[in-house]
Amino acid sequence: MTASIAQAPTALDDAIIRNAEATLETVGRAREAIHTVIFGQEDVVDLTLITLLAGGHGLLVGVPGLAKTKLVETLGTVLGLDARRIQFTPDLMPSDILGSEILDEGVDRRRSFRFVKGPVFAQLLMADEINRASPRTQSALLQAMQEHHVSVGGERHDLPQPFHVLATQNPIEQEGTYPLPEAQLDRFLLEIDVGYPTRDAERRILIETTGADEHKPQAVMNAEALMNAQRLVRRLPVGESVVDAILDLVRSARPEGDGMDGVTDKILWGPGPRASQALMLAVRARALIEGRVAPSIADVVALAEPVLKHRMALTFSARADGETIRSVVGRLTARLAG
Repeated sequence: MTASIAQAPTALDDAIIRNAEATLETVGRAREAIHTVIFGQEDVVDLTLITLLAGGHGLLVGVPGLAKTKLVETLGTVLGLDARRIQFTPDLMPSDILGSEILDEGVDRRRSFRFVKGPVFAQLLMADEINRASPRTQSALLQAMQEHHVSVGGERHDLPQPFHVLATQNPIEQEGTYPLPEAQLDRFLLEIDVGYPTRDAERRILIETTGADEHKPQAVMNAEALMNAQRLVRRLPVGESVVDAILDLVRSARPEGDGMDGVTDKILWGPGPRASQALMLAVRARALIEGRVAPSIADVVALAEPVLKHRMALTFSARADGETIRSVVGRLTARLAG
């Protein structure tokens, strides 16, 4: 990855270009540091970085053993964030995540309540197998994701900044799980599929992770640098053609929206305005890590599936005919690409 920004419009503030140059160089070093530990998951790493640069939360979906936990741990180290992990289980309670009040007795024998913070008070939180917890516990975490604070005993407690959740799900084993409701899934900026590595990548995994020495990632950024990059992402300009492409895509993915023949009737329910917001931020972040100060329609096409697939559902008849969310989104984006 080169630390140079593509030619920007002359009207663009020089300060933004200089900031983008510095941010690009830092993010490039962070990507390299992550890839010294995570092999064969380039797209997953990029999508996760896009999620964090856009200031959102990500849902990592993949079978066990594909380094999802290792990825989050590595991100915490490389980005210089306070990272913690919660293993979700059916008996996990909201207080196990948020924290609880305990009764303290002082030296003067007076008693008072003291709040003990839970693991949610972290800058990067991994919610491992989030769908294994009860809906009550899921909602406690997802409210914190949306509001960036928790309320315990009538008192508000703000979460640290930045605050990001990377949750994982196993797409195969569903016994004893509580699927996330659609309204809660909508809180995740991207749904990221974690697939199997290539043969060459798996060979490298075998050689580099089973020896006596294990490579450790190094810190490249810190919380302030990440928040500076997030502020920069929101300042990047977006052309009218890209805005129109985002609107066309999201609205065409609704059952009664501006759809195309043969597609709209296959959609049971579709994405709301939060999907448009997510896509607007994500395309800016993708442009930045690729060395551009403005997104293109190609960015919209590339990010359409991870933004939309957890925000829409197909009708029974469409699923019976073998249709999938991926195929439907592919038809919608083909119209943009064309």
